[in-house]
This record gives sequence, C-alpha cells and structure tokens, in this order.
Amino acid sequence: MVSKVVIVGGGVIGSSTAYFLRLMDPGVQVTVIERDPTYARSSSALSAASIRQQFSTPLSVRMSLFGIEFLRSIGERLEVNGERPSVDLHEGGYLFLATPPGLSTLQENHALQCELGADITLLDPASLRARFPWLNTKDLAAGAFGETGEGWFDGYGLVQALRRKAQALGARYVAAEVTDIECQGGQAKRVLASNGEAFACDVVVNAAGAWSRRIAAMLDIDIPVYARRRSIFNVSSPAVLEGCPLLIDPSGVYFRPEGRTFICGTSPSADNDPDDLPLDEVDHALFDDVIWPTLAHRVPGFEALRVERCWSGYYEYNVFDQNAIIGAHPHIENCLFANGFSGHGLQQGPATGRGLSELILHGKYITLDLSSLDWARVLTGRPIIEKNVV
Repeated sequence: MVSKVVIVGGGVIGSSTAYFLRLMDPGVQVTVIERDPTYARSSSALSAASIRQQFSTPLSVRMSLFGIEFLRSIGERLEVNGERPSVDLHEGGYLFLATPPGLSTLQENHALQCELGADITLLDPASLRARFPWLNTKDLAAGAFGETGEGWFDGYGLVQALRRKAQALGARYVAAEVTDIECQGGQAKRVLASNGEAFACDVVVNAAGAWSRRIAAMLDIDIPVYARRRSIFNVSSPAVLEGCPLLIDPSGVYFRPEGRTFICGTSPSADNDPDDLPLDEVDHALFDDVIWPTLAHRVPGFEALRVERCWSGYYEYNVFDQNAIIGAHPHIENCLFANGFSGHGLQQGPATGRGLSELILHGKYITLDLSSLDWARVLTGRPIIEKNVV
C-alpha cells in the first residue's frame, strides 16, 4: 500500500498528479518539491499555452480530449474556499494548413480525429478563402480547423490553480532543489533536498520538466530528454484578421491572436537546436530569417509587423520520438517518470496526472491506458511516430 509519494517538480504535470492523488485518496501523504516556486523559468509559465486534438496518434487525441474537458470545468474542479479559478480559455481553434504533398497526411489525421470525437472540419482552398479571407491560399491544398475544443489559455493561471487546489486537499509544497535520491534494492527510499530535509517515499515521480534529465541521472538512468529553447514573439500589425485561429503553416511557423497583438514562433532547424541554451536570450535571427517572411507570405497583411516583446522558454524535448515518457523504468520500480512532452505538457497534464495517480494507487490505468508511452518503447527502440509535432 502506498502511503508516501514525493513528486519532483510542481509545474502542471507535478501539480496535476498531486491534485489527483489527494482527490482519489486523501490518506496518501503527497510532497511536491519545486525548485522555483515563482515558476519564473517554468515551461508552464513561458509557453504559448494552447490545446488541440489535431494529433496523428489516438492516445494523444484522447489525452487532449480530456484536457479540454478539464479546462472547461476548471472553476468547479479547482474551487477553493468558494473561489473559482479561471484560465481565460479561448476556443479559437487550430488551423493546420497543408500543401499538396501534405494533403494525404492531413486527410488521414482528420479521419482519425473525427472518429475519436474531435470536432475538426476539413476545408478545401475555396472554403479556406471564404472563412479566412485574409489568408493566402495559392499554394495550399487544404486546411483542418478545430471548430470547438481547441484554442489557448493562461498556462501560468493553470499551474497556480492546480497548486492551490492540491495544497487545499493536503499536498505539501517544499521550495527546494532535489540534491539526491537514495536507493536500496532497486527502489528509491529517500529524496534529499537542498533545504536539508530528507523525504521517505513509497513512490517518487519525476515531473521535473526541462530539468528531468538531472533527476534521472541520480538514479543512474539515461533519459533522452533535453532542455531545448524556444523563442516566442509578441507582434503588432495593422492587419485585421477576423475569426483568427491558432494557425500552423506547413513550414511549422505558427501564430495566434493575443488581444490586439499576435504571438508567433517556430522550432529551429534540427542542426541548430543545441541543449540548455540560456533563457535570457532570444533567437532574433530566427524571427528575421524564417518567421516574418513566412507570416508575410501566408497573411499579406503581416508584411507590416513590429515586435512588441519576446521571451524564451524550454521544451522538455524527447529526442527519441518527441512524445512523453510516462511510467516506471525497470531498474527503479517505484520511480515513475512523466517527462519529454516536447511542447504538449500543458494540454496533456490533466490526463497524465490522473493516469499516474491511478497507477500509483491501483497499480494500473483505469480511465485511459497510457502504457504505450512507457519506457519499453524507448528501451527497445520502437518510437511512436507523431506526424503533427509543432
């Protein structure tokens, strides 16, 4: 029987796990060790904070279907002392665009998403022009638009609401850095923290995000997850884009409205994406050379853009297959990993926290089987191919 759980990392993944653990079993002692309680450098606070069901793998679709259900009901779920949090959920939709070479993949993904219950509409170029008259469709074959269930929200607000609710349910948060994990007989026994405390545990959860590799190394486990910097730009433009969604260009460049301005970005090329770049720097060359020209081509009104502000955050990037690693490693049976979401952690956080809590308390998944995301695929070299990585 599990009585003491220590969670390393109090972002959306860790706090969601703490919340569901205490909700499912108030008798479990839950301790969350978070190195930065301000979340100033956390992915939860620095990301573009969005949610979609437009994935190519059934499990990712299902996880995000639960994610939108959770966000829609967050006021009721995470109410504390009569105060209902809001994360400003805006279901403005995702619009994935495809040129002719990508048409068949878009159609296959659309069929899968609709089969699983996602509300996605496939649009031909004429329909795209009618719905989004500001869009350049000359080189496009189709677009897939999320009518409902997709959009963006306040990521920092989500982690704060989860943390506050988990604490109200009895979880303890400790502001410290994990310095070591003591093991004996193939099990983690104690988690040591920089504040001098030592926490006995029946289960340890590695939810350390971009810093998860260091935690795994304490267990002599090599996890293929690295901190990869992503720069985000907030831009203004005189362009008026009625009904603007979160748009994914075939190049991978994305943008979405943010009040009267727009947020945009893209991933750097694979040969220019080193690990652990400093977050106090922004890749301005990526904006000048790639993002702006792409936006100006896709939306002619974006020829006039001005960067209002910019920042960088980390993807906890799984270099093996860009999907999360969830579950125990065979070398340490009572340490569960929830790492490597590669930009999908906010939207998949609720499903992950619920699933880990079921695994801890019942020894198996009950509501949604996450076992295909476990270590077995990594250790045997069987990557999950996700065609809609952003």
